[in-house]
This record gives sequence, structure tokens and C-alpha cells, in this order.
Amino acid sequence: MQTKNIPIKRKKTILIVEDYDVSCKYFKVILKKFNFNTILAVNGKEAVDLCKRRQDIDLVLMDIKMPVMNGYQATKKIKAIRNDIPIIAQTAFALLGDKDRAIKAGCDDYLPKPVTSKKLKNTIDKYIS
Repeated sequence: MQTKNIPIKRKKTILIVEDYDVSCKYFKVILKKFNFNTILAVNGKEAVDLCKRRQDIDLVLMDIKMPVMNGYQATKKIKAIRNDIPIIAQTAFALLGDKDRAIKAGCDDYLPKPVTSKKLKNTIDKYIS
């Protein structure tokens, strides 16, 4: 009996860039439920460094308001080195114009907090499967 070589589909990896511990845990639980691997960065500089070093990152979930380097700055730097990575901005302090500013910085999409698991999954599904 001959067996076919069926390619093994690797789990997608999402970089969570978030300085608020509760939000980190919330996103990790949701993403694990949907069978994603997760990596954490607590500021924009760390996110940029991870995207330089790790080719397995499939998507970035980017908080906007962070210490060291904010999400807008980090997005611009990540897109300059890895334009293939979709970046979804997310922020608790959504103000009029924030979505446009995030898109202009290079983000592919925008989610205001609080983010439901369904909304998060639907948004991620637009970019990776």
C-alpha cells in the first residue's frame, strides 16, 4: 500500500505586542483557542527586534500606546523590513482619526478595544488562514 506525502500544515504564529498584562493574557487565551502560536512583546522596539529575527511570525497584533516605542513607530519599522507581515492595530484609547493614523502608519487593519473573540478571529482570518 502506497502512502501519499501529505504536507503538514504548521500552526500560524501571531506576535502580540502589548504592555498591559491583562490584555496579553486575554489575547493569548483567545488565540490559543483558535490554535495559533503566540509570541509576546511588551513594547514596539521589542516587536521590531522579534520581526527581524523570527521569520515564523505570520501576523502582528499591535497595541498603539506603549512605552519605549509606540505602535505607529513600530509598524513603520516592521513594514520597512518585513512588508509581508499583516499588522492589526488595537487600542483601548480609540479616538476619532486613530484608525486612519494606524492605516497611514502601515497597519493593515484596526480593532478598538474591547475586542471580542469573534471579531478578532474574523479580522485575523482576512489575512492568514
